[in-house]
Amino acid sequence: MPYTPIVGTLGYILSPDRSSTLLVHRIARPDDDQLGKYNGLGGKMEPDEDVVTCMRRELREEAGIECTEMTLRGTVNWTGFGPKGEDWLGFIFRIDAFEGQPHASNEEGNLEWHRIDALDSLPMWEGDRYFLPMVFDEDPRPFHGFMPYRGETPLKWEYVR
Repeated sequence: MPYTPIVGTLGYILSPDRSSTLLVHRIARPDDDQLGKYNGLGGKMEPDEDVVTCMRRELREEAGIECTEMTLRGTVNWTGFGPKGEDWLGFIFRIDAFEGQPHASNEEGNLEWHRIDALDSLPMWEGDRYFLPMVFDEDPRPFHGFMPYRGETPLKWEYVR
């Protein structure tokens, strides 16, 4: 069977003092398969986009901001992800600078600033806890990971830098 993943972006916006990140608390749609979880911003890449264009568009749509500086922190190959068991190839960005004032909410839920050193206390996808420290660390090398899922549970985490 050929590997045909959904390609998407996931961005973590830094506050100007670099101590916090903007997350969406997915509470707006009762049928959301991510209901109650916190996540970065992003989504599926369109056929006429590259990953940077996709990330910029998603930030405009979901937060109402214009990205002025971003860093590709890594990629993750999620296979069997979520209730539909889809394969995803995600490009993970750290948004280092932006213009505009982020919206208070979007169609997925509330947008909230959270301290980076306290992210581990939030309800989120279990697998996010493996790569999030690398999104915010000072190592300039990007990470490239493989994280197969069964339902909501990651089966393993492997990566190279």
